[in-house]
Amino acid sequence: MTVIERREVALVDLLDRLLAGGVVITGDITLRIADVDLVRIDLNALISSVNGQVPAPWGEST
Repeated sequence: MTVIERREVALVDLLDRLLAGGVVITGDITLRIADVDLVRIDLNALISSVNGQVPAPWGEST
Protein backbone atom coordinates (compact mmCIF):
# COMPACT_ATOMS: atom_id res chain seq x y z
CA MET A 1 0.00 0.00 0.00
CA THR A 2 1.24 3.45 -0.86
CA VAL A 3 0.83 6.54 1.30
CA ILE A 4 -1.99 7.87 -0.91
CA GLU A 5 -4.02 4.66 -0.61
CA ARG A 6 -3.82 4.75 3.21
CA ARG A 7 -4.67 8.45 3.54
CA GLU A 8 -7.88 9.11 5.48
CA VAL A 9 -10.02 12.15 4.79
CA ALA A 10 -12.27 13.54 7.52
CA LEU A 11 -15.86 14.42 6.65
CA VAL A 12 -15.22 18.07 7.50
CA ASP A 13 -12.29 18.20 5.07
CA LEU A 14 -14.39 16.60 2.34
CA LEU A 15 -17.23 19.11 2.85
CA ASP A 16 -14.74 21.99 2.82
CA ARG A 17 -13.32 20.84 -0.53
CA LEU A 18 -16.78 20.35 -2.04
CA LEU A 19 -18.09 23.74 -0.90
CA ALA A 20 -14.94 25.54 -2.08
CA GLY A 21 -15.52 24.33 -5.63
CA GLY A 22 -19.30 24.05 -5.53
CA VAL A 23 -21.59 21.06 -5.96
CA VAL A 24 -24.50 20.61 -8.35
CA ILE A 25 -27.20 18.10 -7.38
CA THR A 26 -29.83 17.03 -9.91
CA GLY A 27 -32.48 14.36 -9.77
CA ASP A 28 -35.89 13.27 -10.98
CA ILE A 29 -38.51 11.27 -9.06
CA THR A 30 -41.72 10.03 -10.64
CA LEU A 31 -44.50 8.23 -8.76
CA ARG A 32 -46.36 6.08 -11.26
CA ILE A 33 -49.22 3.61 -10.88
CA ALA A 34 -50.43 1.50 -13.84
CA ASP A 35 -48.38 3.60 -16.29
CA VAL A 36 -50.05 6.82 -15.10
CA ASP A 37 -47.73 9.50 -13.76
CA LEU A 38 -49.20 10.80 -10.50
CA VAL A 39 -46.36 12.89 -9.04
CA ARG A 40 -43.17 14.19 -10.63
CA ILE A 41 -40.45 16.00 -8.73
CA ASP A 42 -37.45 17.62 -10.43
CA LEU A 43 -34.54 18.69 -8.24
CA ASN A 44 -31.82 21.11 -9.31
CA ALA A 45 -29.60 22.52 -6.57
CA LEU A 46 -26.31 24.41 -6.48
CA ILE A 47 -24.42 24.35 -3.20
CA SER A 48 -21.31 26.47 -2.73
CA SER A 49 -19.57 28.63 -0.20
CA VAL A 50 -19.92 32.42 -0.17
CA ASN A 51 -17.31 35.01 0.70
CA GLY A 52 -17.00 38.80 0.60
CA GLN A 53 -15.85 38.83 -3.04
CA VAL A 54 -19.10 37.27 -4.30
CA PRO A 55 -21.92 39.82 -4.46
CA ALA A 56 -25.32 38.92 -3.00
CA PRO A 57 -28.00 38.46 -5.70
CA TRP A 58 -30.62 40.37 -3.68
CA GLY A 59 -28.61 43.57 -3.13
CA GLU A 60 -27.61 45.45 -0.01
CA SER A 61 -30.20 46.29 2.65
CA THR A 62 -29.69 49.50 4.60
